[in-house]
Amino acid sequence: MIRHKHSLQLASCDLFLLLLALAVCFAAVSVGTVSEIIPYAIGWIFFLFVCRILFGVYSHVWRYGNAALYLRLILSDTLVGTVCALLAWLGGIARITLFPLISAAMVELLLAVMIRMIYQYLLDNAARQTWTVIQGRRFARALFGLDIKPEAESGKRVNAAIVGAGRLGAALVEELLKNPRAEYQPCCFIEIDEEKIGRQIDGVRIIAEKDMNADLVAALSINTFIFAVSDMTPERKKAFYDRFHGFGCKLSIYDYLSMQDFKKEVRRLRAFDVEDLLFRKPRYFMDAEAAAYYGNKTVLVTGGGGSIGSEIARQLAGMQPKKLVLLDVYENATYDIQQELKNTYGDALNLSVEIISICDEGQLDRAFQRIRPDVVFHAAAHKHVPLLEKNVVEAIKNNVFGTLNVVECCEKYGVEKAVMISTDKAVNPTSVMGATKRVCEMIFQSRFDSKTNFSCTRFGNVLGSHGSVVPLFKRQIEAGGPVTITDKRITRYFMTIPEACQLVLQAGALSRSGELYVLDMGKPVKILDLAEALVRLMGHEPYQDIDIVEVGLRPGEKLYEELHIQGEEFGKTENDMIFVERDEPKSREAIAEKLEILRKAVEQNDDTEAKQALKQTVPSFTGEGEAVE
Repeated sequence: MIRHKHSLQLASCDLFLLLLALAVCFAAVSVGTVSEIIPYAIGWIFFLFVCRILFGVYSHVWRYGNAALYLRLILSDTLVGTVCALLAWLGGIARITLFPLISAAMVELLLAVMIRMIYQYLLDNAARQTWTVIQGRRFARALFGLDIKPEAESGKRVNAAIVGAGRLGAALVEELLKNPRAEYQPCCFIEIDEEKIGRQIDGVRIIAEKDMNADLVAALSINTFIFAVSDMTPERKKAFYDRFHGFGCKLSIYDYLSMQDFKKEVRRLRAFDVEDLLFRKPRYFMDAEAAAYYGNKTVLVTGGGGSIGSEIARQLAGMQPKKLVLLDVYENATYDIQQELKNTYGDALNLSVEIISICDEGQLDRAFQRIRPDVVFHAAAHKHVPLLEKNVVEAIKNNVFGTLNVVECCEKYGVEKAVMISTDKAVNPTSVMGATKRVCEMIFQSRFDSKTNFSCTRFGNVLGSHGSVVPLFKRQIEAGGPVTITDKRITRYFMTIPEACQLVLQAGALSRSGELYVLDMGKPVKILDLAEALVRLMGHEPYQDIDIVEVGLRPGEKLYEELHIQGEEFGKTENDMIFVERDEPKSREAIAEKLEILRKAVEQNDDTEAKQALKQTVPSFTGEGEAVE
């Protein structure tokens, strides 16, 4: 049925065109009498509209009609014409009578397609106050009762050059030209494909990348360069960034929403982000099978208010868990992620929060007894390297014995899988933080004979996480500088928060007990390069507007991070970006002896004694001031 006002108007317009086509065709051919032809014409019109309704021709919004919708209209009319012609032939209707009917059908179909195209054109160009469009709107209002009003524009648009004249760039330009509220006005494409250079897309010319210079940027009043290339190599991306940023223009990207929305092929226009400073393709670790593993399970995330814990919660929330529990001692951050998930999922997500310290063995035990989780992600830990160098006892209490409490609760209450988030700082640690995380790895690995599947994931620095270098650099740049780096030679492995959390979730789904998973993180990034790029990203020039200075390595800090311990052997997993350590784990008894050493040191409440105990427990721990190269 035709229920909407605009659909009824369109159907009325089609009927008018159909009657007009019939009258013209029968008058031109001059066959038969009106009384002979009318029954066939009425039957054909009836079946035509019934078929169009069944094909959904009048149930769609033709304002956004595409090729598929036009094809639907053509197929509908073709089907009616074929069936009617067949019935007429079987009924013995004279061919000379049938010919005008078929001719009228073809004419009406052509007119129907044309009127819809005109309708789309007028609406798409409603914001353009040209004489042709104004007259077209008056014609549409007078003939069809369509009130096509121009949408309010967003104000003066900013001239943008679109880098990439492919399918993605063309789609972006089409959207910008159609949308009167768009911020940007496309003034040119920039391409390297010689076959495209000199041509146009939607009236926007294509310029060779090699011809783009400061004079041309000024002549075209380009304010922004928008990257719209679907498959750009990291090297090419960096070359484009360095070249176009030199013109003093803003850089934007047209791409997918975010990695946490990896299932949704939805694109957006966004500013060049800090994650893009890695100059490599975002990596996706999750697959449908791994995501399905967490469906209908009760999942507990310790440290659920932190950068990693909260992102794990975000991604788990979309996997339809039976229940999601966030456990953290810091209520403010945990409250924020709780409200975010409630606003996003509402009652569809069974979410609860536990404000508990993992050091409180009694409270933790009661929480596990009540929740009975199937899967536990252990992200709770003290992680700030310089702070923990001066608070060794607290670091051991929280990171080591808090982890031990979690492990024992998992075993006691029959948790199916438990995954610990570790760090590359646990490899040949030079810091208290790294040494405590190495002990945590050993605790998890020692439970290889448990009914609970214990595993660890190890990765490098996470861009944008609390306490990471990027937020610090941003604050320093906003304050006018200088940006401080410990050493210009220093390098780090980096990944984004969504990448890190997908690694954890994927590894958790495929893990076997006692295993430690390591991500292939690609090449390490120089912190100096990251600092310079971030200064430019925020609209300044390094060493001119914002200075970058060395302040020396901090206690326990390395020049170069490592992802594996010398002698460790690694094997591949089902995911070629995730590797599993094949080293022999230590027994429960051996770990218990190490923990006893740490326990006695903690009881003395002396940071110096506690650090010595850590060195006994982790022989590869070099200690303060012995940063390795």
